Amino acid sequence: MKTVNIHEAKTQFSKLIDAVAQGEEIVIAKAGKPTAMLVPIQQHKPSRRPGTMKGEIRIADDFDAPLPEDIQAAFEGR
Repeated sequence: MKTVNIHEAKTQFSKLIDAVAQGEEIVIAKAGKPTAMLVPIQQHKPSRRPGTMKGEIRIADDFDAPLPEDIQAAFEGR
């Protein structure tokens, strides 16, 4: 783990970001005291499992049937 002071972090920010992108962790110190840390973001995709909602969702048989006229009129602002 590399430690740099604030001045160096400001002047070498792009290089530090490149190092972090490669997996390095960098501590930023103020007056020799560790104050902040640059770490790579851990990208993770949530795992999707097909069928996990099976039996939890019900779609009515008339799902795509026309709406009653009064409800249709309300949707259309009439």
